[in-house]
Amino acid sequence: MKILVCISHVPDTTSKINFVNGDSEFDTNGVQYVINPNDEFGLTRAIWFQEQQGATVTVINVGGPETEPTLRKALAIGANEAIRINANPTDGFFVAQQLAEVIKTGGYDVVIAGKESLDYNGGMVPGMMAGILGYNFVNSCVGLTIDGTNATASREIDGGKEIVSTTLPVIIGSQKGLVEEKDLRIPNMRGIMTARTKVLTILEPVAANVNTKSVQFEKPAPKSAVQLVSADNLDELINLLHNEAKVI
Repeated sequence: MKILVCISHVPDTTSKINFVNGDSEFDTNGVQYVINPNDEFGLTRAIWFQEQQGATVTVINVGGPETEPTLRKALAIGANEAIRINANPTDGFFVAQQLAEVIKTGGYDVVIAGKESLDYNGGMVPGMMAGILGYNFVNSCVGLTIDGTNATASREIDGGKEIVSTTLPVIIGSQKGLVEEKDLRIPNMRGIMTARTKVLTILEPVAANVNTKSVQFEKPAPKSAVQLVSADNLDELINLLHNEAKVI
């Protein structure tokens, strides 16, 4: 079984976010990057299939040379090889087109991508890949088992979970629950040393459409100061909740 895990290179959630050039570009200075958490849940599940069912695991990323440390971490966690598509990930559709081109020729049985990345939260790449390729697709996946050419997946829906069965090849939109945080792998020294000798293939992008662009970013407005209301002035409290907070 061949598994491809799509890896996004995203800012650590503790990073301070700023924008430059008239708030049209993200300021990368001083920002620490990590594997997108939703992708890491998928990678950890893929490593389980590697250990328990003999799967081979390849990780892939669309990005420049600055993303290679993130791919090397994925290799240190246990992936067999890595692919970097040498292109700026301008929008979700462009990324989906680049990844789909590799999937077409790679013969992968399972493709795992986080249901969304934690930088832009587009939530579009896994579904777009499935649409381009005509593959079966399960999003918001919190459970996955594979038996031969059949897969059984559990996904979150409003008010509960849905169990679905499908055939391979399949694209999975992973999230927390596919594995738990306690199950995530921390690279050990042996893994880090081994990762240095594993294959990291660099591919040039194929011609593809770029249909959107970021015009401007805006930070959330700062929270207003706390407004205290006297305990004996309920009418004023109700007025504020109704007219300002608009919660009643």
